[in-house]
Amino acid sequence: MDKLSKLEKDNEKLSALVKSLSDQLLSKDEIIKSKDQQIKELRMLEDYYTELLKLHNKKKFGSSSEKQAANQISFIDLFDEAELTKLPISLEPEADKVFEKVPAKRKKKKAARGDFAKDLETEVIEYKLDDNQLVCDECSGELTTMKKETRTEIKIIPAQIKRVEHVTYSYSCRSCDKEGLSGFIKKAPSPKALIHKSLVSPSLMAYILNLKYTLALPLYRQEQEFKRLGINLSRQNLSNWTIKGAGLLKGLYKELKDELLTQELLHADETTLEVLEEPGRKASQKSYMWLYRTSRYSEKPVILFDYKTSRSGDNAKTFLEGWQGTYLHCDGYAGYKKIEDKKLCGCWAHAKRKFHDAWQANKKNEEAKNCEDYISRLFALEKEADKSELTDEARLELRKDKSAKLVDDFYDYLEELSTRTLPRSLLGKAITYAQNQKVYLMTFLEDPRIQLSNNLAEQSIRPFVIGRNNWLFSASPRGADSSALIYSIIQTAIANDLKPYYYLDYIFEEIQLNEDLLIRDLLPWSDRIPEECKK
Repeated sequence: MDKLSKLEKDNEKLSALVKSLSDQLLSKDEIIKSKDQQIKELRMLEDYYTELLKLHNKKKFGSSSEKQAANQISFIDLFDEAELTKLPISLEPEADKVFEKVPAKRKKKKAARGDFAKDLETEVIEYKLDDNQLVCDECSGELTTMKKETRTEIKIIPAQIKRVEHVTYSYSCRSCDKEGLSGFIKKAPSPKALIHKSLVSPSLMAYILNLKYTLALPLYRQEQEFKRLGINLSRQNLSNWTIKGAGLLKGLYKELKDELLTQELLHADETTLEVLEEPGRKASQKSYMWLYRTSRYSEKPVILFDYKTSRSGDNAKTFLEGWQGTYLHCDGYAGYKKIEDKKLCGCWAHAKRKFHDAWQANKKNEEAKNCEDYISRLFALEKEADKSELTDEARLELRKDKSAKLVDDFYDYLEELSTRTLPRSLLGKAITYAQNQKVYLMTFLEDPRIQLSNNLAEQSIRPFVIGRNNWLFSASPRGADSSALIYSIIQTAIANDLKPYYYLDYIFEEIQLNEDLLIRDLLPWSDRIPEECKK
């Protein structure tokens, strides 16, 4: 019995030891699983930071600080800020000083070959032998024409600057003077100055604005070029004329805005702008240039810029007050939601770009590539519709038949993918963006005129961005407003296939010569626009 009792006790001890070891093993299994999960999360976090590093290495960074040393040359002296409004508008150079001779090098004539020049005005120069040379050197017989060889070149005629003096004569009646009657005076009709007591002409005003706002040539560089052409025009004068020129275009801007607000579908975008002397704000604070434009289906394209101190959606709401349309194409910025009773159209290009960035940062990320491929197939369908020149009805049918199914499959895939993707990763952020924008991204299924992307607005705002990269900032709100207005006129002209310089020259000439001018006659689609303004 003692042995049996001892064995039972030993067995109980062994059972307890086995149970203890088993519990320890289970505990270690839980620890291992926990550690595995931690390792997995850390690896995902590592991938996220690696993605960020690779993505950031593809982008260019630069200092935006406006701080400078006390003895450092001011940016305002180096760059053309959209207009130096501190200087009086009435400041005008003396004519004798403007046309004072400045040593300048003559431009060399440039030449090129190609059929692209066939539509240009053609000057034909023929090279023939004189009659007394039409004799054969061998037999003295008469020579006849065998063939002609034509060589084409492009001839450049550099800008020509002239000093024009408008001399107006006044006449009096000598007979009235002799009879002692009140003197009769008659003055010959003559055009008024474009700007009171100013040297600027319509052609010069158009030239300055075209260089700055079409070709992105800052005023300080224009000043240098004018000196090379033989005249002294300071950037202060150029700045003053720019603001005055914008003031002359206000009526035309208003007419264009009235046309814009009649459209059923609009595009909108915004970009940053630095304005140094905004009341109550630091120079480093960002202001914004807003853009609104008609769709590609509009017969009267309009592109308008609007300068504002903030990115608040109230700016868009105020600008579009009275708009009669239904759809506004924009990016994912929430501020546009303040525009009530309108349907927002999301941008599939923005969504695609986020998945593309995720894939570029990690080429092993097949899920990101799959998501991008879904959206690429949507664009492929639209491209095929454009190529086939489908009617609106046929395009809408294509979208309901094929595009809608593709969108559903895309979002089903995102739903499954989101459960195994780190939200903070580039792919996770792309998924979140696409899911949050779903209701806006699907609006294109309602109307065939809605495009998949807001690229039209981005392309329209690009000229301003290019110009901003050259002149960096505006000095004052008045200068920024002037830039917005002039960019609007020029980009709308380009959208209507007009040559900006010739169109501006025509506008300023009409303002100068026609006191009974009707603004509607200056609109880009007016029948009165001269042929020389058209492409």
